[in-house]
Amino acid sequence: QVQVVESGGGLVQAGGSLRLSCVVSGRTSSSYPVGWFRQAPGKEREFVAAISRSGRSTDYADTVKGRFTISSDNAKNTVILQMDRLVPEDTAVYYCAAPTAGRDLEAVLTIAPRYAYWGQGTQVTVSS
Repeated sequence: QVQVVESGGGLVQAGGSLRLSCVVSGRTSSSYPVGWFRQAPGKEREFVAAISRSGRSTDYADTVKGRFTISSDNAKNTVILQMDRLVPEDTAVYYCAAPTAGRDLEAVLTIAPRYAYWGQGTQVTVSS
């Protein structure tokens, strides 16, 4: 059974940084594409960032490009979302997701329905 677990959320002032971690367990494959999404109160879930199985290909939402960085450590089955220069509009529950197996090495998935496994989410709150 595949499990996705996020950690690292919290409260930070505008301009600060947070580092989110995502661990995907229960796979036989050692690598997989991973995506981060977020959902603010009263809004739909939106794409934030994604990384390919190889770790070489990434994609970001325009709203976070240049401020957030996604990276992977396949040996530890961990994906990191480094969030810098945070603004109050970044306040949301952040979710990590993984798809079913069999993806191309450089595939980057940016659409939520393409992900099969989701974590419980971690709250990020940015105060002004």
